[in-house]
Amino acid sequence: MVSKERAGAGSAEEPTDQLAMRRSNLTRTLRHIRINGPRSRAAIAAATGLHKATVSSLVDELLTRRLVREIGAEHSGGAGRPGRGIALSPDVGAIGIEINVDYLAVHGSDLTGRTVIEKRVSFDAMHRDVERCLDDLTEAARRSLAELVRRGVTPVGLTVAVPGLVDVSRGVVVLAPNLGWRDVPVATRLAHGLAPGLWIGVDNDANLAALAEYTWGVAAGTDDLVYLTGEVGVGGGVIVNGRLLRGADGFSGEVGHLPVEPGGAPCGCGRVGCWETKVGLAELVRRATPDAAYGPGDAPIPDPQERIAEVARRLSAGDRAATEAVAEVGRWLGHGGAILVNLFNPRVIVLGGYFAELADHLIPAAQANLARLAVASTAARCHFVASHLGFTAAARGGAGVVVERMIEDPTAVSLAAQPPLASVH
Repeated sequence: MVSKERAGAGSAEEPTDQLAMRRSNLTRTLRHIRINGPRSRAAIAAATGLHKATVSSLVDELLTRRLVREIGAEHSGGAGRPGRGIALSPDVGAIGIEINVDYLAVHGSDLTGRTVIEKRVSFDAMHRDVERCLDDLTEAARRSLAELVRRGVTPVGLTVAVPGLVDVSRGVVVLAPNLGWRDVPVATRLAHGLAPGLWIGVDNDANLAALAEYTWGVAAGTDDLVYLTGEVGVGGGVIVNGRLLRGADGFSGEVGHLPVEPGGAPCGCGRVGCWETKVGLAELVRRATPDAAYGPGDAPIPDPQERIAEVARRLSAGDRAATEAVAEVGRWLGHGGAILVNLFNPRVIVLGGYFAELADHLIPAAQANLARLAVASTAARCHFVASHLGFTAAARGGAGVVVERMIEDPTAVSLAAQPPLASVH
């Protein structure tokens, strides 16, 4: 976990309420800079209402923690010497890693939001047992963290995105049907293989992707949105009034297992007729490219973009099976989308994963069925849009969670001058 050292924040005898007040003011200062960009100490004091001496002390601590840096002089327009601007630091950052059925995705960024690392590699999780998957995941995390260090950024945390039910408080994957995982202590397992002092979190992939969309995506700032990730499985993240909806136990968003067809095809969760049996990538491939459908055996599953590229090629060639398959998936996408609109009344449904890749072909049928099946007349104001964050959306959201933790509690970042991963090779 991230070090809870509070050197420089007050002595051990300092009253708890004073510590809490200082921590709150550090967050207030850091968030102000994050929202408004570089500001002088005087400008921060004027905007936040904090005393100038207090702001100076807060900024000094944030500088020591390497969370901000001083840049060129800022001219306020008044008389006197201009103050030096205080900006977010590019020296600290975070990693997000998504493990899915057929790929691993990595996103590394610094506190300013700059992308430092972004990559995706094929990964056949279906033909690996849990232990081997965790070994490979740990190695991928180790390499990514070390790469961030080599690029001059000290990572203070890492979030793993998993397609399934996650107990976020414990870092345990309760159930990931498409991975074949049940009650897997991912955070604890990774902590044994990574350097100490690193915060490790685990969360649902669609939830993290929804946070990424809300922050950086095509519908950024839309306070009510639903994000749908189209993979072998289908997941959803729901933003209501600007906040991620988790539910009583943190298990909301399992929209792929909405029962839409009683007596339908069996699902990886053990039930039948789930929505992902109608719109998941495996179903599209089965319908559009029956000669290359997913099946049992030892052969690795091809990368999802290879599957999508082949479907797109057949669509361009006017292949009847591919055209009908995509139209059918689009109709079922609208069917499930209408259920979500009736439940949450979002302003937009963002399509990620393979849905985004084929959005031009899927959205017309999906939008038409949404308009037909949604109850409220305002459903016409909700529309499907394609994500532009690609298959690394969940990993990006994972890195964002760590950055938000830094903002929420700057004192959780160690004051150590040396990167915590300096020993990683």
